Amino acid sequence: MVAERDGLTLKTVQGDMSDLSDFEDEYFDIVVNPVSNLFVKDVHLVWNEISRVLKNKGILISGFTNPLLWIFDDNQEQKGILDVKHSIPSSTLDYLPEDEVQDYINLNQTIEYAHTLEDQIQGQVEAGFVITGFYEDDFGGTRILDKHIKTFIATKAIKLKVD
Repeated sequence: MVAERDGLTLKTVQGDMSDLSDFEDEYFDIVVNPVSNLFVKDVHLVWNEISRVLKNKGILISGFTNPLLWIFDDNQEQKGILDVKHSIPSSTLDYLPEDEVQDYINLNQTIEYAHTLEDQIQGQVEAGFVITGFYEDDFGGTRILDKHIKTFIATKAIKLKVD
């Protein structure tokens, strides 16, 4: 709607965020990566690919979950109980019995990966970014954790090419 209103031409490409080979090096001025890297096993691939396709001094806006969110048992939290059950890093697959994995997938449930803060933040730095902004948010008061901590993080980073 906005593109139509403002006379913009958009090209939509569906693909894998850890493989942006459809795009040339230094193709974009800005990349917005919403909370989505929880769906990839190796977040370093995402940061490296974004760095490759982003122009020097380009901006990366990225959202991700605070790994603290992943340590609690979801079922218990829904009952108002914060029960530490999991470790970081981990994934949904680590806690599902092997014989339940296919049923889980067949129910269109997502496989999610809990990345460390080091992988999320230092991973950006290692890929050539300088963090210039930081923001935290929560579920809008709908989860018990909201009373204690913000569980979403957004960073603004600038790609700086070092010769």
